[in-house]
Amino acid sequence: MRKYVICVLMTALLLAGCGAAGENRAEELALTIRGEYLAMDSCAAQASITADYGQRVYQYEMAVSVTEPETLIVLSSPETVAGLTARLSGEENLLEFDGVSVETGPLDSSGLSPVSTVPALLEAARSGYITACALEEDGSRLRVDCGDPALSPGEGTETVLWFDAATHALTKAEISVDGFRVILCDFRGFTAG
Repeated sequence: MRKYVICVLMTALLLAGCGAAGENRAEELALTIRGEYLAMDSCAAQASITADYGQRVYQYEMAVSVTEPETLIVLSSPETVAGLTARLSGEENLLEFDGVSVETGPLDSSGLSPVSTVPALLEAARSGYITACALEEDGSRLRVDCGDPALSPGEGTETVLWFDAATHALTKAEISVDGFRVILCDFRGFTAG
């Protein structure tokens, strides 16, 4: 009986140590990725963005290219605006071309919109306050949660970023406002320059 109890205790201690090691690995990886994104001066990707306003939902497909401080967006969906190109810099986020407007209104008090999604996600990757991080899917994906440290979970604007653990490419992201997910973004072909 005594050998059994010692074995159980040793197993529990070993598992506790492995959990802490995994947590440390996730934190170290998150900080490494943050450093890489801070040093990055350009990136490109295909993005599928779903913007949820509560009573209406919009879906966009776009090619995004960021060369600091400019963001170039080429829309491919919805069909009514496919092919439109916009250059964003600074605080201006309205897309308007020959009377066709893609602006659907802000999703939060800071002016977040589907058009400003990618710059907002990159800013979160670079400087968002990390509230949690964990390795998922057998360690192949890193999840990083960012939010305001002065607020409780579910309050204010919160961002969740998923990175490929091997390549550090941004693969998916969500932005929530007061506990309600307003943006879901899936990335394909993310490359950093």
